Amino acid sequence: MALGPRLDLRQSQSLVMTPQLQQAIKLLALSNLEIETFIGEALEANPLLEAGEMRVEDRDAPDEAAASEIHDATPDSDAGEQALDIDVGSLDRDRDTGDGDWGASGAHAAVSDELPSIEDRSTADTTLAEHLEEQLGPAAGDAREAFIGRHIIGLLDEAGYLTSDLAEIANDLGVGMAEVHRALAVVQSLEPTGVGARSLSECLALQAKEVDRYDPCMARLIDNLDLVARGEISRLKRMCDVDDEDFADMLAELRGYDPKPGLAYGASDAGTVVPDVLVTTGRKGGWDISLNEATLPRLIVNRGYYMELRGGGTDKQTDSWLKEKLADANWLIKALDQRQKTILKTAAEIVKKQEGFFRKGVSELRPLTLREVAEEIDMHESTVSRVTSNKYLHCDRGCFELKYFFSSGVGSSDGEGASAEAIKARIKALIDGEDAKKILSDQKLVDLLKAEGFDLARRTVAKYREAIGIGSSAQRRRQKKLQGL
Repeated sequence: MALGPRLDLRQSQSLVMTPQLQQAIKLLALSNLEIETFIGEALEANPLLEAGEMRVEDRDAPDEAAASEIHDATPDSDAGEQALDIDVGSLDRDRDTGDGDWGASGAHAAVSDELPSIEDRSTADTTLAEHLEEQLGPAAGDAREAFIGRHIIGLLDEAGYLTSDLAEIANDLGVGMAEVHRALAVVQSLEPTGVGARSLSECLALQAKEVDRYDPCMARLIDNLDLVARGEISRLKRMCDVDDEDFADMLAELRGYDPKPGLAYGASDAGTVVPDVLVTTGRKGGWDISLNEATLPRLIVNRGYYMELRGGGTDKQTDSWLKEKLADANWLIKALDQRQKTILKTAAEIVKKQEGFFRKGVSELRPLTLREVAEEIDMHESTVSRVTSNKYLHCDRGCFELKYFFSSGVGSSDGEGASAEAIKARIKALIDGEDAKKILSDQKLVDLLKAEGFDLARRTVAKYREAIGIGSSAQRRRQKKLQGL
């Protein structure tokens, strides 16, 4: 066979990431604060764009983009629009024509000084909440405890103090006080030491315990900080039962602690989180799921200005620029509108899957994956991942990031499955209640869980037991003997 140059013609298909498609994907991942800055930049760059106010009739008349009253927690899909999954063809067609509807789109608003790119976001200053949440996963015993812990972290002020009442937290989440206390203990074990304290004395006590200096003398000193402030040294020395040298060392140690450990990190957004989605109980027992209209400025195209410029006898170059700006404005309005629909559709499916949580609290959280939601709403898994990042849902139980509602699961006899973390919690409860004379083996735990409807292998139970820091039956038997139980 002769070798030589030849010319072939072949056809192939490929997905090209146009600038508009890249921008649409980025819009999905932006938070409320970032969308505000993005819109501000767009208004400055495009004279045909205008920020309009939400009309009264828009507020009163629910539409798919602004609200969805549901009874099965699933909004009807729009036959004429596809939420940003992303449909490359439709976006490029709207971009290229320069025509289209003189539409309006909702977009979240808040206050922000800077809009970093998605790639740069990881290099931004770490906030206290972010720093604590990075540590929370490995520290928490299970997902239930981590969920409560994240809620507590969200309530901390900038100095790292918890000012909310624990009873209110328990009531909001539908959990017991003991669980809230355990979750708070986990938060207080995180770095920087002292966060999660409910008073200055507790903050200093946590730091003293960290360096193994919390003896009875130091405890009395910390419990009487008011006397320190008033300078009643003689009284304090008598109370602490120490001499001058020891007391001076204690004061030096005390002054070395940080009374506001949270200030070492960037200001947290936790106190100023603006929810994207609002969930309330519907009149017929279902759920009303809506986008937060208080943070939805209305983008419109200034048609009058466009007609004025076009009718002014513009040259060919100016006319081309004007058409480009019109196409950009129409594309952005549609992209923002689709973004809102995608958020609403995803949130509605989450509410449907996790309805037990909204009615009864954390104990009813079900296992849920991104793929499961993506299949139900006919979108790609990566789209759901972007939508649930930096988006918040507000309900009667508080404000939660959408990603918090996802957790892995294991099979159960009811066919619905159970959260893997819930299984860990159940294993812990069984072991905590075991008789010292009848320590439960892993196989016995398998049998007990199977009787409750959870079909697990022995090695899986052992893996979960080790994951929550509980020793084997032999180790527990030796430990309880040493404790005299």
